[in-house]
Amino acid sequence: MILEKATQPTMYFIGVTTGSSSIMKVFPKWAKALGFENAVMKGIDIAIHEKPEVYREVVQFLKDDPLSLGALVTTHKIDLYNAAHDLFDVEGTYAKQFGEISSIYKDGDKFCCDAKDPITCGMAMEEYVPENYWKNNPEAGVFIMGAGGSCISMCSYYMRNFSKENSPAKIVVCNRSRARLEELQHINDKFYPGTIPAEYYLTPEPGQNDAQMAKMGKGSLVINATGLGKDRPGSPLTDAAVFPENALVWELNYRGERKFMHQALAQADSRGVTVIDGWMYFIYGWTQVIADVFHTEILGERLKEMSRIAAEVN
Repeated sequence: MILEKATQPTMYFIGVTTGSSSIMKVFPKWAKALGFENAVMKGIDIAIHEKPEVYREVVQFLKDDPLSLGALVTTHKIDLYNAAHDLFDVEGTYAKQFGEISSIYKDGDKFCCDAKDPITCGMAMEEYVPENYWKNNPEAGVFIMGAGGSCISMCSYYMRNFSKENSPAKIVVCNRSRARLEELQHINDKFYPGTIPAEYYLTPEPGQNDAQMAKMGKGSLVINATGLGKDRPGSPLTDAAVFPENALVWELNYRGERKFMHQALAQADSRGVTVIDGWMYFIYGWTQVIADVFHTEILGERLKEMSRIAAEVN
């Protein structure tokens, strides 16, 4: 890891293998379209669960270097927060609440951070979950496989926007490890008591997710938040799984083999399933952090243009 003083306006991508990410090809085209004069993106690769002093070194560098404007953080969101949140002048509400950082930016002489996923996952869902959907589908719940950061953000979105008239009947989360389930339940119970009923199931064996999904009501939203099908092959469901009738199915992955998505597409006609991939989740996730770093708004027609540009590269 080499941290060199920036000589032009620079945004960083803090990850593990940032050089292979498509955002390195997308960002220059976005910067040109958005009018960011001479702006560039650089990657900072950090080993998973690095020593706290490594995270502190990176954060201190960003804080002190005038032309280093900010960063998007993946993989290291929680570790970076735990190691270095005291270095920030301003912590966003969700950074404090969930103990993680995905957006680092400067506001005048203030050094700021926040967790954007609770906002951007909601933006992505609103792209395809119709208005008043839950009111019109009273049996429908949300079924999430994978209890990581994306799941935490989705639960937060639905629970903090709870209304008796237009909310899912319940939220059901399945995960292979108990620790993440317990952490998720602790967060939901602490911050959102008395909102949407939630159930948590440990499902380490093949077929266990199938069995829990079979209990979901007509029109339920089914989400693959496990990462399977992108960097790792497979699906959290077996080929014998039957999706709820008229289900909305969200594959969070926007690239890779996406076996889960193809399992759902195979039931589009027989079960009335509607399938969406993770493309807009990717677009919102990046553009809204870029909006923080460069103090601009990327929504509406601007957002559509960013999606079009990124699609040409990918």
